[in-house]
Amino acid sequence: MRAENIGSFLDEFLEEEGILEEATARAQKKALAWQLDQAMKQRGFTKTEMARRMRTSRAQLDRLLDPAHTTVKLETMQRAAAILGKSLRIELVDPA
Repeated sequence: MRAENIGSFLDEFLEEEGILEEATARAQKKALAWQLDQAMKQRGFTKTEMARRMRTSRAQLDRLLDPAHTTVKLETMQRAAAILGKSLRIELVDPA
């Protein structure tokens, strides 16, 4: 099996197991949480400072940064990105 085919086999397996959508959402959330965490570090923001700037609780920020918590509002993600001097981009793409 060639390395370029591994992803398609994984997608097929996850689809057969009925968990492709969930796995994709978790992977996307993990990537977003990592990017937010890195941007916070670059700006020198602690979680407490970030939560204060977002006008939310530290617990809410922890949920935003938790890859397993995939039900975060877009508004919350956009607010966090803006505070960090970033913008949130979401797009629809055709499956590979």
